[in-house]
Amino acid sequence: MRLTLIFLFLCTLCRAQSFTVSENKRYLLKDQKPFIWIGDTAWELFRALNRDSAEYYLSKRAEQGFTVIQAVVLAELDGLNTPNAYGHTPLVDLDPTRPDEAYFKHVDFVIDKAGELGLTLALLPTWGDKLFKSSWGKGPEIFHPQNAYQYGRWIGNRYKDRKNIIWVLGGDRNPRKGSDDVEVWRAMARGIEEGTGGPEMALITFHPQPNEEGASEWFPRDSWLDVNMFQTGHCRDEAVYRKLFQSWNRLPHKPVLDGEPIYEDHPVCFNAGELGTSGAYDIRKAVYLGMFAGGFGVTYGCHSVWQMNRPGAEPVNNPHYYWYQALDLPGANQMKHLKKLIASRPVLDRIPDQSLIEENNYDAHQRVQATRGKDYAFIYTAYGKPFTLNPGKIAGKTLRAQWYNPRTGESTDAGKIENSKKHVFTPPTTGYGHDWVLVLDGKG
Repeated sequence: MRLTLIFLFLCTLCRAQSFTVSENKRYLLKDQKPFIWIGDTAWELFRALNRDSAEYYLSKRAEQGFTVIQAVVLAELDGLNTPNAYGHTPLVDLDPTRPDEAYFKHVDFVIDKAGELGLTLALLPTWGDKLFKSSWGKGPEIFHPQNAYQYGRWIGNRYKDRKNIIWVLGGDRNPRKGSDDVEVWRAMARGIEEGTGGPEMALITFHPQPNEEGASEWFPRDSWLDVNMFQTGHCRDEAVYRKLFQSWNRLPHKPVLDGEPIYEDHPVCFNAGELGTSGAYDIRKAVYLGMFAGGFGVTYGCHSVWQMNRPGAEPVNNPHYYWYQALDLPGANQMKHLKKLIASRPVLDRIPDQSLIEENNYDAHQRVQATRGKDYAFIYTAYGKPFTLNPGKIAGKTLRAQWYNPRTGESTDAGKIENSKKHVFTPPTTGYGHDWVLVLDGKG
């Protein structure tokens, strides 16, 4: 009996969920170490790519410094009826309680290959149009509370031993008023928790459409919602910092994440004719402003990559590239500079703090956004505008200053100042495309 209990205890340890929420409820830990979520959006990964292509994609993103891949099992673009690269669809007779083993063998391969490369899957069991279609999406609508629970329990159990999964419900659909949508998602979350072995074994969030409160609008006190995810959408210079900071302050505290800011090379506000397409500068502004306003991480996206645009596929909203051509767009290659910066200082005590600066009322395209730890600070100026630093906000009699270039990841010395009086900092360059980060370290 004693040996049996010891064995069960050891099995529990070996299956322990590698992802947990930090004690201060602001960050994620992986194996008890701070986890920096630098995500890529690959919604169609499982359905669109064969194994060689999936391995190439994952290897490329790992080399570029990404840590998370967001992908959907029951995919958006007619994902129930259009077969994967090997001719398999995910469900038998469109029944969520009858998953097709051959299809999921391919999903297994992709998840395991990601794990070998050090990548985490932010895994969506289904896209939201399988629950309801809204004004777009091909559906069909197959979920209700009972089969959502059954499917959640099945898929949770299948992947309970994979330590590189974070679960994401929602799939670009907000629950409708007067419907049972909230109960469907709650049922699926309950199934995932039971399938993985209990609430402590599954870290779960929810991917909404753009809204003011993120996932917390519908699940403010649901114990399964570990992370409050936002989608801030595809218009240029959205006030992403306002939404994330409001969520950062909301009770109960949860880590906050922008899981879908503006994508690179995407029609701005879905109106390329009048507004053009987004570029790397649009991406940098969204991700730095969001991270510095309270985000523990952020997800990049590219218009050609999310849909895995490829020869023979029906393109969505006129992508300019095939997915494999778009992997090296500038914005994707610049995400590693954000990761490097965040990882260069203690992560868990970093907070948003606009009291560091006086210039707090600029619009998004010229915004100055500040974040700090106990003895360091990062201040992002989106347009390279000068700003006034208020003293005494971080520890140290003197402050060493550096300018960090988010386009290249290079740093240049900006001197030392006393931490007892105001100081105006002027970036090396200013204007459109000339964003900079001031890095301050307290000394003495």
